Amino acid sequence: MSINLSKISTKAPKELDKISVKEKLVSIIEELNVLQNLLFAEGKHSVLVVIQGMDASGKDGAIKNIFGTLNPQGVAVASFKAPTPEELAHDFLWRIHQHAPVKGSIQVFNRSHYEDVLVTRVHKMIDDETAYKRMEAINHFEKLLCEHNKTEVLKFYLHVSKEEQLQRLQERISDEKKQWKYNANDFLESELWDDYMKAYEDCFEKCDHVPWTIVPSDQNWYKEYVIATTLLNTLKKLDMKYPGMKKS
Repeated sequence: MSINLSKISTKAPKELDKISVKEKLVSIIEELNVLQNLLFAEGKHSVLVVIQGMDASGKDGAIKNIFGTLNPQGVAVASFKAPTPEELAHDFLWRIHQHAPVKGSIQVFNRSHYEDVLVTRVHKMIDDETAYKRMEAINHFEKLLCEHNKTEVLKFYLHVSKEEQLQRLQERISDEKKQWKYNANDFLESELWDDYMKAYEDCFEKCDHVPWTIVPSDQNWYKEYVIATTLLNTLKKLDMKYPGMKKS
């Protein structure tokens, strides 16, 4: 399906009230705690949450505020940065597959296998032919997880406006609590905004075996509400049951 990011709003619907949505989010996270415990106890399914987005789109905050209160025994987070020499010596999915979720768990990817068809493509490290072959491999990887390991794969693109991104990047300079996040390279990457948008739109179209959720992310409260609600609905549909006492 073709997606044009420039035509999708980065803001919450105007009719939504921030306070009421935040109150609903508290209730949703309480439900997630219950369902995560059930997921862990039953041990039949797993969930992979892929969170992609431009720098300062709010990936870290979403992970902290949604998954931070869940039982750490059943949640893992993997952050994918520039590959190490060992990782580069393997196929591009090698480092990803090591973090695929085990049954009974929720695995969160802060950036993911999509970096290898985004950053590499924007910076001309790979050509289009290689990128499309990698996208085909990604489709097979996600299909493998879904069909052979009972993994629910949720893919979120945090859709932030360029103006909001620049404001947040500036805050990393002026706010002492955020200065540790500052990276001068983030501003250079922001100059490649249009190239990244095109690369993302290509991913949405060619890697849609598992559908993407485009999350308006200029307002953190709405971003977190969308992600948490999608996860909640996914867990509910699994119709999980506690396994009962183990036979001796």
